[in-house]
Amino acid sequence: MHKIVKLGFNESIQAYCLLILTTICWGLNAVFARMVAGDISPMLLVSIRWLGTFFLLFMFAGRTILEKLPHIRQQKGYTFLMGLVGLGGFGTLIYYSAYYTTAVNIGIIQGAMPAIVLVGSYCFLRTSVNFVQILGVIVTVIGVGVVSINGELENLFSLNLNIGDLMMLIAVLFYSAYTVGLRKKHNLSSTALFASVVVWAFISTLPLTIYEFSSGKTIWPDGNVWIIVGLIVLLPSFLSQICFIASVKLIGPARSGVFVNLVPIFASFFAVQILGESFEIFHGVSLFLVLFGIYIFEKYKSHNA
Repeated sequence: MHKIVKLGFNESIQAYCLLILTTICWGLNAVFARMVAGDISPMLLVSIRWLGTFFLLFMFAGRTILEKLPHIRQQKGYTFLMGLVGLGGFGTLIYYSAYYTTAVNIGIIQGAMPAIVLVGSYCFLRTSVNFVQILGVIVTVIGVGVVSINGELENLFSLNLNIGDLMMLIAVLFYSAYTVGLRKKHNLSSTALFASVVVWAFISTLPLTIYEFSSGKTIWPDGNVWIIVGLIVLLPSFLSQICFIASVKLIGPARSGVFVNLVPIFASFFAVQILGESFEIFHGVSLFLVLFGIYIFEKYKSHNA
């Protein structure tokens, strides 16, 4: 019994380390998006991101992917929607939003994702939701609203909202739908599912990349920008997904999902330290409301949720 408890404890510690690394990578993605904004066109970045991710994935798990091709073909409609909405749509919007808003805002708005997932789970999966959780969702939405209007009520009354923040809100809705969609029953392994979704993310965004090129809007990066692009492929696109999949296998999806709450914290920290962005009082208020709202609906969630 002592050995079993010790093993479970070690597995938890290992999963926590993997999840912290995952959320660090996701927090860095907001910073990377701001760093390359204007130095590489958004759609070119999106295409390179997913093509590079699939290349790395095939290097490490090509044999597994090929063995699962019959199962992948059976689920092509499902994986297409997941790639289009989750990775393709989300990835495109986050890099466009980086032209108009700060990395701090991008990170904090992503903090609303668990609340939106809860609402989606209730609406489409009939997950149990209680009154206290609803209050938590409302608090989280208020927090996102504070950062979206830059802490100034007159921006709300005049509908003077930052276009970049609105893009991020739509992106969060897309990725939340993707997260809810992951609960669909299928016969794909984690590796096969991720590989097929990445392929569809690349294919679904390719027409926009071609249009960007044909309209003369493509911006090719120079040497230094290629380094950041490489980090985007390696860290938030590849390494973070591998770590997240491994952590889910160790402690399950519910406990792993809670760690998404760390993304706005890491994104805000890196934005201030690396980019020198200012962290205003309204950012602190917004971050507190987002995390407090998430804490409420996590603490009081039903056991059968």
